[in-house]
Amino acid sequence: MLNVKNRITMRQYNFYTYILTNYTRKVLYTGITNNLERRLYEHYFGLDQKESFTSKYKCFYLVWCERYQYVNHAIEREKEIKGWLRIKKVALIEEENPNWIFLNNDIMEWPPVYSE
Repeated sequence: MLNVKNRITMRQYNFYTYILTNYTRKVLYTGITNNLERRLYEHYFGLDQKESFTSKYKCFYLVWCERYQYVNHAIEREKEIKGWLRIKKVALIEEENPNWIFLNNDIMEWPPVYSE
């Protein structure tokens, strides 16, 4: 039988590195989260910060994401992608999503309904 310590270390965690764009697909934003649905909601309603990059440029359309079990791997990937030129980010997106389809509906009801 597993003891509590073993159960904790075997737990499955989900962290995501993701790329958002605006409606015209001109602006890219890279971030990380442990809850994509909540984070997309926050970006859409500007709950992160009223003067944030995503609020200013209306970046809340998901075009790419990767899942990681460990937060440090997601952070490393985010930093790596943020260091790239746009052309390399576009190539990454187009490997998985060549038509730049907004993936928000795959994650949650879109557009979200605001609730306090």
